Amino acid sequence: MSTLFRFTSIALLSALLAGLAAAHEHHDDKIPEGEGISPDPIDTILWIHILMQTLAFGLVFPTGMVLGIVRSRWHVPLQTTGVVLSIAGYFLGHAHKGRQFKHNIHATFATSLSVMLAAQVVFGIYLKLHLEKGIHFRLRRWSVVAHGIIGKLLPVVSWVQMLFGAITAMGYCRRDHLGQCLAHFIMGSAFIGYGIVLTILLLVGQVWLRRTGRSQEFFDSLLIAAWGCVNTFTEHRWGEAWSNTDFQHTSMGIVWWCAGLLGVWLSRTRDGRPKRNLMPAIVIFLTGWAMSSHPQHLMISTAVHKTFGYTLMAAGLTRIIEISFVLRDRNAIDTRHAEESNSFQFLTPFLLYASGFLFMGATEEQMALLSNLEVSHVSYILILYSISFLLFLFVCMLLNLYANHAWPVNGTQNPIALRSDNGPNGVPGDGIAGGLEGHARKRDQRIKDAEEFELEGLISDEEEEPSKDSLDSPVSMEGRKETHHI
Repeated sequence: MSTLFRFTSIALLSALLAGLAAAHEHHDDKIPEGEGISPDPIDTILWIHILMQTLAFGLVFPTGMVLGIVRSRWHVPLQTTGVVLSIAGYFLGHAHKGRQFKHNIHATFATSLSVMLAAQVVFGIYLKLHLEKGIHFRLRRWSVVAHGIIGKLLPVVSWVQMLFGAITAMGYCRRDHLGQCLAHFIMGSAFIGYGIVLTILLLVGQVWLRRTGRSQEFFDSLLIAAWGCVNTFTEHRWGEAWSNTDFQHTSMGIVWWCAGLLGVWLSRTRDGRPKRNLMPAIVIFLTGWAMSSHPQHLMISTAVHKTFGYTLMAAGLTRIIEISFVLRDRNAIDTRHAEESNSFQFLTPFLLYASGFLFMGATEEQMALLSNLEVSHVSYILILYSISFLLFLFVCMLLNLYANHAWPVNGTQNPIALRSDNGPNGVPGDGIAGGLEGHARKRDQRIKDAEEFELEGLISDEEEEPSKDSLDSPVSMEGRKETHHI
């Protein structure tokens, strides 16, 4: 191990620990009574803090996570860059002037995020040291698992922290506004998360879905039913009088768990094979219809909520069309190549992204600010749609990066070839997955990549040897038969 790496590792770890131990005195002498922030503007230092942390946690770390999954040599340099940016941004966040803040959730949660990041750095340094003898053999195995789990959790936790930062910067979601803030940001994030999951399954997740032996609607319906049960009993403050809003939110929760249970039941045929159904899409459509009629106090709030409802209805409708008419109850548009997609299939994920941002951007305090500034709902909605386009682009880029490393296209064979999506009787979903040609690299290429990444011990024996399924796949057997006849 080079001296430069040891020095860099120690410096990064020391800087992280120093950041965790640094005390930050919060001045609040200029904050009016009952407010969360002072009327001062955000100064340049705080803007740089926001930019650097967004770059580190919003762009660099997610990209580094994907490179780590595919064991790219660029994983360590990129993550190191992200750590440097985050440390610099952390200190800048404690050195700003201008606007003052009361004690807030963003500052509290920053400690937890920093601990996660420090643990990730420690695991990464330990794995790079290649200590494999004695007790280190077992420790290394657990370190690999922990490093992977934290790395995949980091983008989700970073998203939460960025939302906390935006809320804190504006002084929102305090006292009576807390409840509706939680509803908007949790539900909006859920729609965006659902859109990301649909994008993953569309572009790279069909083989995994086949291995589960379940249809996608099984998982969707199960989650919808669980979420509906929570909403049914949490949307009303028990012991108080029922309002129209309570009735509406509680009834939506009831619809969710009722339709979710039906969707779970319809996700299998009588003989246990996975089957597509429309229940999750119908739930999305009904939720959008209900939200489009949600009563509001401001005209701009009414317009934004109505657009949110229409966008969500469009997401449900496009999903129904996709399953029924584009895919015709199959899992993929092409029965031979699972990664092939129809342009229509990208509509539902994007509309879910847009729905999530519209709902998160429709809180009472945000609407009041826009109304006071006389910002039109058209301009505001177009900005939110623009952000949705950018997030969709970033997710597609990350998935393309993953696919190019995991399934390199050699020009003659498709990386994910499926024998058929229909069974011998033409029943959708009864096909047998063929060999994942190109899914695994050659043995010598894997060893070369591992040496470059200096993580030789992370590749399992199962990954290095050809799978039995690949050798005995229908495609391989057919090839043998053809050779024999010739």
